[in-house]
Amino acid sequence: MAFASLLTLLDDISTTLDDVAVMTKLAAKKTAGILGDDLAVNAEQVTGSSADRELPIVWKVALGSLVNKAILVPLALILSAVAPWLIVPLLMIGGCYLSFEGVEKVLDFFHKKSHSSTPKTPTVFNEKERIKGAIRTDFVLSTEIIVIALGVLSGSLLERSIALILIAILMTVGVYGVVAFIVKIDDMGLWLLKKPSAIAQSMGKICVAAMPYIMKFLTIAGTVAMLMVGGGILLHNGLASVAHYLEHLQPPYFATLLSSFIVPIALGFVAGLLLVGVWHLKEKIFQAA
Repeated sequence: MAFASLLTLLDDISTTLDDVAVMTKLAAKKTAGILGDDLAVNAEQVTGSSADRELPIVWKVALGSLVNKAILVPLALILSAVAPWLIVPLLMIGGCYLSFEGVEKVLDFFHKKSHSSTPKTPTVFNEKERIKGAIRTDFVLSTEIIVIALGVLSGSLLERSIALILIAILMTVGVYGVVAFIVKIDDMGLWLLKKPSAIAQSMGKICVAAMPYIMKFLTIAGTVAMLMVGGGILLHNGLASVAHYLEHLQPPYFATLLSSFIVPIALGFVAGLLLVGVWHLKEKIFQAA
């Protein structure tokens, strides 16, 4: 009798794990696009640091990301059960924050461009502020990923909890593992240059030469990703009817281009521009007071 009960328990565990695996795979597919944006945004945060501080920065942000997810996973499960109506407003706040940050980066770029003829003062890389900023941005992106994942999960509370925890761990390891690899490409290139093989030396030269362009691309991609994700959150949660209309346009690739890229980026930029304007107006009012 005890042996039969043990077999039943093992069968239940096996079934639960199978369900969790299927749900985790489905949730991973749904959140893959935002993971790419998360990668671009976080890789961009290391730009400007010294070579010996790149991996420590990535490690600290990764730890902060795990703390974010340790907060977000139970919070998302509780909110979905107790106050599901709160999820959309919280997402909208996160979308506004990403749009604000994206526009700030764009304006900062043009400000530096307009003052390029003046003598340049060396910019100080503030590691603590960069890490804090990266963890804040990660919190918003992680919220979006976890909420999307939660939306496609079904089954018992235990199954959904395990699936969300797996998604959170895989997401963190995957994103920050790739970020760590990207920021050390130049060091890998220098290591290859010391090898006797001509092929290794050629690959090393390519790695070293490509690194400035990779970092420049990541800076641009990270800013665009902020606007795209921020605008996408606002579009799909605040203007759902518009998003639905765009998604059903023909041909399908045009609908995808509009609903996933062009409109979210434009909406994120407009929303961010308004928020930046309000923020600076508030600062002027407080300074005058």
